[in-house]
Amino acid sequence: MAAPTSDEALERMRSMKTTGQSLEMTTIPQTGEVADALRANLDRIKLPDGFKIELYAVVPDARHMAVGPSSGVVFVGTRKTDLWAVTDRTKNRKADEVKRFAPAISFTQPGPCFSQDGFLFVAEHNRVLVFPAAEFFYEGPDVAADIVVPTGELIPTEEESYNHGARVCAVGPDNKLTVSLGQPHNVPPKDKLDLYSKHGIGGIIRMERDGSKREVYATGVRNSVGITYNPTSKELWFTDNQVDGMGDDIPPGEINHAPEAGMKFGMPWFGGGQVRTNEYADETPPDGLTPPVIETIAHAADMGLTFYTGKMFPEQYRGGLFSAQRGSWNRTEPAGARVMFTPFAADGSGPSGETLPFAEGWLDKETGEYYGRIVDVAQLKDGSLLVSDDTAGAIYRISYSGGAN
Repeated sequence: MAAPTSDEALERMRSMKTTGQSLEMTTIPQTGEVADALRANLDRIKLPDGFKIELYAVVPDARHMAVGPSSGVVFVGTRKTDLWAVTDRTKNRKADEVKRFAPAISFTQPGPCFSQDGFLFVAEHNRVLVFPAAEFFYEGPDVAADIVVPTGELIPTEEESYNHGARVCAVGPDNKLTVSLGQPHNVPPKDKLDLYSKHGIGGIIRMERDGSKREVYATGVRNSVGITYNPTSKELWFTDNQVDGMGDDIPPGEINHAPEAGMKFGMPWFGGGQVRTNEYADETPPDGLTPPVIETIAHAADMGLTFYTGKMFPEQYRGGLFSAQRGSWNRTEPAGARVMFTPFAADGSGPSGETLPFAEGWLDKETGEYYGRIVDVAQLKDGSLLVSDDTAGAIYRISYSGGAN
């Protein structure tokens, strides 16, 4: 009998039936030349005193990460068709196994996130799936699954694009699912604005966990590839990538604050920060647009972000915001490929200091060569920080042992 298609396999798993997949699942070697080369490259990385960085796992195309709230298994999305499950069975803070999750399903740019009660949501380019108890089913090829948003209903199919198509998600303190929807243009054309506003394209949407009661939470966002909720204030923060083609130093990247639904940010009138876009330079921006809280260096490509809630790092890092910069393509002098840190007020209301590099060195500033491209940051249960690199295909772990906390 022929193997089921991806859609057929999903329907079988929704009915708790086997897909006929082999128990010998695709795994990625964690030793050998690739792992050794990745470890050697980490000698380049500069960190504050007392911190160290190590290879946690070899993970092809590693992008956004979701750490299982029960097991600590790390589910890792890609911009391709794979979703990986990364397991540290021995708890020596290095992965023992990296294998394909739900191998019968062909994902499309999967972006994972967890609810606090252990449901794994996967936001794809034009679909959202959920895997209840993924931390416990992932050992085999067949997993409990369901559809939150069917294929072709996250955005209109005619708006599907290879550009800005990766989605990220988060389950908020209100237990609702939040998903960012990048728009496919450098600057969206005027004849698309009403359509995009209606569907939340170039914005952020929110819905119940079963996909019902969908609403457009925020608009005026070019392409956010990082959303997170502050654990103290319970409010949403997100990165946004600025307009390309305006020069090396403008417009700035953004980290934004969206404490309530209905907020409007700067696109398409502003390309980043207060820099006007050429396409809308003759138009008066509407009232009520919200500027970014943090402006970052132009074209460094701000991506994933997370608030630090652990106790391993020194006091000055607790409650602060770690964020990833993947690195530029639209710049004559490259920038980025590093982890940034922003201290935050104790009540989570906003920054209490400057955003500065925390881990850097993947970019050789003399040659302009990238030794890695940093996409996301996530926290393990022990308080260490995971960092994903989709170019080198790796996850790194940053820990602290430099003295009293």
